[in-house]
Amino acid sequence: MFVETALRATAVQHLAAFSFSFSLPAPCCILSYLLLHVCHTISLNVAGRSFGIDYDSNCFVKDGKPFRYISGSIHYSRVPSYYWKDRLLKMKMAGLDAIQTYVPWNYHEPQMGTYDFFGGKDLEYFLQLANDTGLLVILRAGPYICAEWDMGGLPAWLLEKKSVVLRSSDSDYLEAVERWMSVLLPKMRPYLYQNGGPIIMVQVENEYGSYFACDYNYLRFLLKLFRLHLGDEVVLFTTDGASQFHLKCGALQGLYATVDFAPGGNVTAAFLAQRNSEPKGPLVNSEFYTGWLDHWGHRHSVVPAQTIAKTLNEILACGANVNLYMFIGGTNFAYWNGANMPYMPQPTSYDYDAPLSEAGDLTEKYFALREVIGMQLPEGLIPPTTPKFAYGKVCLQKFINLLGFFLFFSQYFGYVLYRTTLPKNCVEPTPLSSPLNGVHDRAYVSVNGVPQGILERDKSLKINITGQAGANLDILVENMGRVNFGRYNNDFKGLVSNLTLAQDILVGWEIYPLDIDGAVNSDFFYLLDHPKRSAVKALSYEVPAFYTGTLSIPGGIPDLPQDTYVNFPGWTKGQIWINGFNLGRYWPARGPQLTLYVPRNVLVASVPNNITVLELERSPCSTQACEIEFVDEPNINATLQHETDKPPLFVRELSMKHL
Repeated sequence: MFVETALRATAVQHLAAFSFSFSLPAPCCILSYLLLHVCHTISLNVAGRSFGIDYDSNCFVKDGKPFRYISGSIHYSRVPSYYWKDRLLKMKMAGLDAIQTYVPWNYHEPQMGTYDFFGGKDLEYFLQLANDTGLLVILRAGPYICAEWDMGGLPAWLLEKKSVVLRSSDSDYLEAVERWMSVLLPKMRPYLYQNGGPIIMVQVENEYGSYFACDYNYLRFLLKLFRLHLGDEVVLFTTDGASQFHLKCGALQGLYATVDFAPGGNVTAAFLAQRNSEPKGPLVNSEFYTGWLDHWGHRHSVVPAQTIAKTLNEILACGANVNLYMFIGGTNFAYWNGANMPYMPQPTSYDYDAPLSEAGDLTEKYFALREVIGMQLPEGLIPPTTPKFAYGKVCLQKFINLLGFFLFFSQYFGYVLYRTTLPKNCVEPTPLSSPLNGVHDRAYVSVNGVPQGILERDKSLKINITGQAGANLDILVENMGRVNFGRYNNDFKGLVSNLTLAQDILVGWEIYPLDIDGAVNSDFFYLLDHPKRSAVKALSYEVPAFYTGTLSIPGGIPDLPQDTYVNFPGWTKGQIWINGFNLGRYWPARGPQLTLYVPRNVLVASVPNNITVLELERSPCSTQACEIEFVDEPNINATLQHETDKPPLFVRELSMKHL
């Protein structure tokens, strides 16, 4: 749109003033800055409310004027809707122009053809709040999102056809994607910027260049589908690692290619990778990592604020657009965490060492980045960190053994019980093994209610058991989270291959999906009378079992209830519900996370709060106090004995993105 002579003339006029303002990181950034400055000095003749790309000037154009965004990631699915407004306002007050959010398909279509956009899943309400707060939205619509979310956001019911090839032109997969997008995208169209809403850009798929399929027909199908439902005006884009290797299969003509990379790397080289796919247009880092994810059994990831601030300064000096991933991480409530290969599930906390903590607390990193962004800070007060309250210890009582609790319902998360009988006497310890690593993901083994040991995917493939012929052999299998990244996200759960007893393949299995969440939400536990509680007290504490108790919010103290954290002294591994709300998994025996975040909206002050704990391995109740404790500070960075620090497969792949 601008003639070459005008660009050069304007660039020369501003070069001297620019070079005194700060040291230049690289020559390519000088050119990018000058082009952006030209964009800010010459307005474009674009009528009406619009958002697009000016390729000649290498910038975005908003309402006819050049525009550069600084964005931050927030996942509405990881933040209680009660706190959406608080988190969005804190992001606005950090100087952000926009937010970026994923849409997890499996969050909204838990069963095929059943759609849920209510309550904490009300995406349209979230978008309206962002708009009301003055934040633009970059929508990452999927269908695949990664996000350290179960199966990368793809619904598990896709796996009911075992031959399905996810993220490809497989007809069964495309049919499901088309149905889903015909529900989601029409809901999003009124919220596009040109229609008066906050959405300026929509991502198609995610990091497809990191996937084995490299199916351009699949990307073309998505492009056509998105255009059908969203129109031709909206900017559609892709995101991939900042290397030619990843962009080769991730980029497609008609979708604007952006890159992602971490702090501490070579900013110039990263953006040159984008330029290989997009010779002209705005520079964009769609995932500038403010921290990193965690795994059970590994140290909590921490990235220094100074490192992030330095690289962010370099990105902004290039005139580039940037999204800070994450600005607030939030929480993997219930069973929503993902996993990486070799199999490593992520913990309940998705704190991510982000500028806003898991509970939305203002951190040192928040203020360090706010200072870097400082030229665009809005007027007003930053909402304060929400207060926390230590409610203290709550005594629990063993209620019922899990193996005596059968409520069955088809499900994709949680626990499944497999039962068969021992085909022979095992007087001496006899090996029970998973020779093909077919336990997905962790199995608690008992014979006639006597615990025998644990089989675990990639870690413990054989244990010894004893028992008489004809005794019940129970295998309680826990789904610890489906793989979210790479070629193995077709992650089937349960017993996916044979178990053997010595040399014999075990057969004749009965399978019982356990609808534990349904029972807890229906107050099933609290409808049973107390004599049944007493009847099970004498049973072994080693068998997976439920424990119950109540928390009463103290009176006479203003503004209660408040946020809190629950600690599990002496407990091993399990799940906890408060008033039927599934807070997530606890696993203090492995760490690094010891406490779980409890948002205030889960609690009530008018009546006692019902607490249900499912302890899968060993409670403290036979040796010490049978209690949990509500504290006012989190501990997600415990110093425990950790597993090897050898980089997992997904980290080795991602490292190429950061070159």
